[in-house]
Amino acid sequence: MASTVAADTLALQRLYHWESLMPDRVVLTQPLGGGAVRDYTWRELMDQSRRMAAHLQSLGLKRGDKVALLSKNTAHWLMSDFAIWLGGFVSVPLYPTLAAGTIRQILEHSESRLLFVGKLDGWEGMKPGIPAGLACISHPLSPDDAKKSTPGWDDIVARTEPLKGKPVRDADELGTIMYTSGTTGAPKGVMHSFGTFAWGVQSGLKRVPDINLNARMLSYLPLSHVAERTLVEHGLLASGMHVYFAESLETFTGDLQRARPTVFFSVPRLWVKFQQGINARMPPARLDRLLKIPILRGIVRRKILTALGLQECTFAAGGAAPMPPELLRWYNKLGLDLVEVYGMTENCGVSHATLPGRQRPGTVGLPYDGVQSRLDPVSGEIQVKAPCLMLGYYKEPELTRQAVTEDGWLRTGDKGALDDEGNLRITGRVKDLFKTSKGKYVAPAPIEDRLVMHSSVEACCVTGANLGQPLALLMLNMEAVKQAADAAGRGELEASLAQHLKGINAMLDPHEQLDCLVVMTEAWTVDNDLITPTFKVKRNRIEDLFAKNYERWTGMRKQVVWHQA
Repeated sequence: MASTVAADTLALQRLYHWESLMPDRVVLTQPLGGGAVRDYTWRELMDQSRRMAAHLQSLGLKRGDKVALLSKNTAHWLMSDFAIWLGGFVSVPLYPTLAAGTIRQILEHSESRLLFVGKLDGWEGMKPGIPAGLACISHPLSPDDAKKSTPGWDDIVARTEPLKGKPVRDADELGTIMYTSGTTGAPKGVMHSFGTFAWGVQSGLKRVPDINLNARMLSYLPLSHVAERTLVEHGLLASGMHVYFAESLETFTGDLQRARPTVFFSVPRLWVKFQQGINARMPPARLDRLLKIPILRGIVRRKILTALGLQECTFAAGGAAPMPPELLRWYNKLGLDLVEVYGMTENCGVSHATLPGRQRPGTVGLPYDGVQSRLDPVSGEIQVKAPCLMLGYYKEPELTRQAVTEDGWLRTGDKGALDDEGNLRITGRVKDLFKTSKGKYVAPAPIEDRLVMHSSVEACCVTGANLGQPLALLMLNMEAVKQAADAAGRGELEASLAQHLKGINAMLDPHEQLDCLVVMTEAWTVDNDLITPTFKVKRNRIEDLFAKNYERWTGMRKQVVWHQA
């Protein structure tokens, strides 16, 4: 790896670059609540990071020891990570929505010696997952209870002299262990070096030149996720851009409008919510008419994008799940070309992306520079190879051997196909394919992409192995749950869903057509283990809980079936 990346692209070298070149440039903006914000310059960021790094060294931690991070996105999340690296340690970020059992599992498996506790919504439920005796440090925005029982960041940096000099970490040196969200089982610790991330972000920047010194980004997706880690943290180090942090779900619109991001990345779920919010205020048919009038088109587009806080966005992208083609077309009409990206924790999220201004709905585009891609001739599995591939799974050599071929290609587990231009189309998970009793295989992902376009559907799962026809389980969003609370509202919603089902089935092959839609009244959450922290449905868990009902539901001969928890 050392030979594939330049030393000045590594994380610590980038920190020293900005510290010396632009010490007084504001680089982070952190909301404090009540409309107040705190700006941090490179000088302030590095001063606090250096002081915390010196404190960590004073605790007797050895080079290469693991230090964990449990927090929502904040300026101190980044400063903690930088302090860990400056001190010679390895960071272990945890999703800020994990249950106590998973927290304990990761902290024990990673052998973490210390935990930073930051801004969290469910600390009381998480606290039992902290192993007894594990040293903790609380951030300024951490829960009050955490502040009372652990040493505080501000007190530590106030009394500690900053780390001197410019310590470096080699490209091949382990920098972080990122635990996967557990879609297919227990979380796995993906090991990345300073070199893998440096190579990945440099390759990505060739495709996304909008991430530059003048860029602004809003950080709100978990920094423990590879997309945010690459785009925001390592994108910041590479470009010197200005990063704003979101305060809460309730203030998200205001946070967006404060940041006015020039680069914005989100999961399809949020892009759909934005669309539904606009449709609720302006009927789609009226919007279509206005956008066809040349003199009004620009005004309408500007008004809508300004309401979203995206009026200055020059690069918008979606990933982590397939983007429905009709959603891409809808944003295109607003003048916002969404780039669809594809990647995994195991390759720093750097694999494929569509080209700006050249949308190819239904595909994730072409490989990034330096990334090789191939399809397994038997299974159709997508396999990729690049210098940004993981070092392996922490303490799991057998899982590592299963994930990487003998000739060094990562098995993604995704099934794909190529179009005439070489664009990659994700057709589902290799293991998600199921066979009906008629002997026909069904790929659930493309059907699910269409189902979630209904304004009442929050999440869904197409299933039905060994049944005559597949069926779909739907989780309603909060607005739809309220609508279904009375008989009239439920009847209207049921009719709308039945019409949606009819339209989807008309586009499917006979063996793929859904027998019915099963509407779930209980929310799918991380706590009840039905979704991952990145909002991916846990199919195995769905099967475990509901498979016993499939034949009964399909036997009811209804288009829409209601399941009471």
